[in-house]
Amino acid sequence: MMIGLVMFRFEHEEYLLILFVLPIIVGLYLLYYYRRRRNITKFGDPELIFTLMPDFSQFRKNLKFILLLVASTFVIIALAGPQFGSKLTEVKREGIEIIVALDVSNSMLAEDIKPNRLERAKQELTRLLDKLNNDRIGLIVFAGEAYTQIPVTNDYLSAKMFLSGINTHMISKQGTAIGAAIELAMRSFDPQSKAGKAIVIISDGENHESGVSEAIKKATEKGIKVFTVGMGTNMGARIPVSSSPFNRDYQRDHDGNFVITKMNEPMLMEIASTGGGKYYRANMPNLGMNNMLEQLNNMNKAKTEYKVFTEFEEQFPALIWLTLGVLFLEFLILERKNRWLKNIPLFNKKR
Repeated sequence: MMIGLVMFRFEHEEYLLILFVLPIIVGLYLLYYYRRRRNITKFGDPELIFTLMPDFSQFRKNLKFILLLVASTFVIIALAGPQFGSKLTEVKREGIEIIVALDVSNSMLAEDIKPNRLERAKQELTRLLDKLNNDRIGLIVFAGEAYTQIPVTNDYLSAKMFLSGINTHMISKQGTAIGAAIELAMRSFDPQSKAGKAIVIISDGENHESGVSEAIKKATEKGIKVFTVGMGTNMGARIPVSSSPFNRDYQRDHDGNFVITKMNEPMLMEIASTGGGKYYRANMPNLGMNNMLEQLNNMNKAKTEYKVFTEFEEQFPALIWLTLGVLFLEFLILERKNRWLKNIPLFNKKR
C-alpha cells in the first residue's frame, strides 16, 4: 500500500491471521453475558436485583473487555511487523516485458489436471514469478471478454497476491476470447520500452472466438512473441458446478448429458507457431515453465529505471506504547462504581 511517497508493509503478514481469533473471543463473551443474564432472571427481575448491588456496573465491565480487545489487536499488529518505507532509491535493471493471459472460463475448472486446470496454472505462475529477476510482468484474465488484472510491474509480491484471488466468477460472459486477450496485451506493454516483449497464453483453447489470427499478425508485426500453454488433456473431463464433496454435480447440456471439455491443442500450437513462440503442454513437468523461461531469457533485454523503497522504519515500538497506554487505562477502570464518583450522573441507567 502506497500513501504519497510512503510505502507501508508488514514484515510478517502471517501473524495477522491471529486477528480471526478475536471475533471468537467476542462471541464467547457475549455468550457468557447472555447466560449470566438468564441465570439472574431465575432469581427475579434483573432490574430489581441490580438495585440490590448499587456498586456493580455492567457498563464498566464491558468497557474493560473492549479495552483488552483493543490492546490485543495492537499486540497482534505489532507482531506482524508494520513498517513504513521512507527512502526512494533509483534502480537500473535489465530485463524483458511479459504479459500472461490466463483463461478463467468455466472449462478451466475441469479436473483432468489436478487439482484443476485453473488452480494448477496459478500454482505454476507463482513458481514462475519466484524465478523472475529483473523482468516486468503483467496479468490479463479472459473468458468471453478480457480484462487487465495486473498492469506491467516489477512488484512480484503484489502480483502473487492478485494471482491468488483469481477465479472463474471474475468474468460472467463465457467463451475463450484469445484474440481479445492478445489485443489487450499489446496495448498493455510500455510503448517506450525497447525490451523484448512476450505474451504467454494459458488456456484450454476450447470454444475460442474469432479474431485470433488478426491479433497474432498485429503482435508479430510489433515484434511481440506469443507463447501458449495448453491446459487439459485430449480425453477431457467433466466441468464441476459444485465444489462440495457431499453435493457433487457437473455441467450438463440441454439433454441432461454431462458436458466434456477437451483441450484444443491444434489451435494452441498454431497460435504459438504463428506468433513466433513455442507451445507447451500442461502435462509436462512444471507446465514447461522452465523451458519457457529459457526461451524468454534469450530475448532482447533492455535497461529500465524505476524507484523502489530501500529503507523501512519499524513501527513496533509505537504500537507497544499504545498497547501499554490502553492496558493502563483498563487497569484504572474498576469493575465496581467508585464510591466518590458514583453519585455523578455520567452513566445514568447504564450498568
